[in-house]
Amino acid sequence: MGKTLKRSAAFVALARALAAGTRGGPSLGARLAALPRMIRATTRGEYDGGLRLALMAGATAYIVSPIDLLPEIPLAIFGLADDAVMVTWLAGSVLAETERFLEWEARRSSVIPGHVVP
Repeated sequence: MGKTLKRSAAFVALARALAAGTRGGPSLGARLAALPRMIRATTRGEYDGGLRLALMAGATAYIVSPIDLLPEIPLAIFGLADDAVMVTWLAGSVLAETERFLEWEARRSSVIPGHVVP
């Protein structure tokens, strides 16, 4: 049941992120351009995306790895299903996390150090 919840959360994040882009949210180009900044801010400890970035890196490694939990050749369509789920989860995660990062970046740029906002 836990895997089902994680998958459904990824699908919801993907749908929400795609819908946000069509409703005036960040464009796909802006999201992709934010990736290097997000990684840099995370490695500096400024942004709290460490675990999420690690999960996305793991998913990317799984997708490009020649070793597969469900091999495609003997299992046909079932062997492709795990890769499709992983790609869908990764796409949703990247879209959702870059949107979250862009919102954080916008809030951060509006803060003046040493000033209290009422």
